[in-house]
Amino acid sequence: MELLIINHTQEEQWMKYEQDFIRVMKQCEKTLDITKEYSVSLIFTDAKEIHEINRSYRNIDRPTDVISFALMDSENDYEMPEGDNELGDIFISIDAVREQAESYGHGIRREVCFLFTHGLLHLLGYDHMNDEDEKVMFRIQDVIIDEIVPKKKCS
Repeated sequence: MELLIINHTQEEQWMKYEQDFIRVMKQCEKTLDITKEYSVSLIFTDAKEIHEINRSYRNIDRPTDVISFALMDSENDYEMPEGDNELGDIFISIDAVREQAESYGHGIRREVCFLFTHGLLHLLGYDHMNDEDEKVMFRIQDVIIDEIVPKKKCS
């Protein structure tokens, strides 16, 4: 697995969670029995930039917390060159991380790891467009994130 982190903000503090993101990826592999090598790009941004992305690509004129852009929606969509297993990009708004951590009463670390996990599951084809899919995705999400940053032990 490979993780590329791109920081569009002026704040270096987001890079300190890199090892947590790697752990999330490993826990995701274990939980979902993924054996194929893959890579993901994580881009930290702010509310203004993610608002523009949301408006441009999703026609939703408001900021959001996380957006994922999968390079493929299913394994049958196209053939990947041998050894090239780029899943896609995850954009996380640092403004949303702060607001939601405070709103939910847990730490920044838990929230940023939660959003990364959520985005990663989207890249892997999970969604929450209906109740049943939401239950499945959120259950997997909890299994992964609770192993890395338990609810009661966040910082």
